[in-house]
Amino acid sequence: MNDRLATILLRSPVLVTMVLFMLAPMGLAVVYSFMTNGAYGGVTMPFTAQAYRQLLFQEDFDGNLVFSTGYLAILWRSVLLAALTVAISLAIGLPLAWHMACSAPAKRARLLLLITLPFWINTLIRTYCWVLILRDEGLLNNGLRRIGLVEGHVQFLYNDVAILLGMVYTYLPFMVLPIYAVLERLNGDVIEASHDLYAGRWSTFRRVVWPLAKPGAVAGSLLVFAPALGSFLAPDLLGGGRRLMIGSLIQLQFSSSRNWSFGAALATVVSVAILAALFLVVRKTVNKVPAR
Repeated sequence: MNDRLATILLRSPVLVTMVLFMLAPMGLAVVYSFMTNGAYGGVTMPFTAQAYRQLLFQEDFDGNLVFSTGYLAILWRSVLLAALTVAISLAIGLPLAWHMACSAPAKRARLLLLITLPFWINTLIRTYCWVLILRDEGLLNNGLRRIGLVEGHVQFLYNDVAILLGMVYTYLPFMVLPIYAVLERLNGDVIEASHDLYAGRWSTFRRVVWPLAKPGAVAGSLLVFAPALGSFLAPDLLGGGRRLMIGSLIQLQFSSSRNWSFGAALATVVSVAILAALFLVVRKTVNKVPAR
């Protein structure tokens, strides 16, 4: 009985944290999504599925429901940009994490400091700095004009590329650190053995390094994809509010539009999609673990 009580006490902080900061907000969002939107914001009774119908249908002038792809296009753009953020972060983060793992301890500590340094600065400030760099009279356009590559200005800002750049910059550390945590424990004798067996660099990477780094890459991909899918700072600042993503749309529903039920429905759909992806990854990982 004492062992059981000790186990419960040890697990209670985790359970309380999950209930208060994960299950309770998600449950509240689900309840709000099935309620009627208030006239001046908020939600009221009765329960209805109108918010979920609004995702796929709009009313015409006669009050008939007509299929609409507007919100689906925003959802698709969000998924696409989040997936591209993951792909670019992985392409940059994997070699960087491997270089860090192969460096001397002193250099490794300096690189870790540089990777984590952006976390010490507010995300809003870091994102707005890209506005100063990419705008028409920003550092990039002024530099290109000074060296004679352009005469006027190039539209770097307020498009999907700028949004993607901002999200990669913001979430790249979430990819690097999990991969580095895995590769740091890699025994150098394994690499040396592969070379002794006449394996080239590409073969060593494909057959030795990548299988060992894959768990960290999967974890990093989830850590990047989840916040990138719900991002709203980058679309607002770097997209100028003209290239909406699902996070921006949710933020608008709870602010200027005051459509809380629809905002809650959008948040519920995104949360369910992320949890489903997480469940599939965890299930696939567990199934690959050999039985003892």
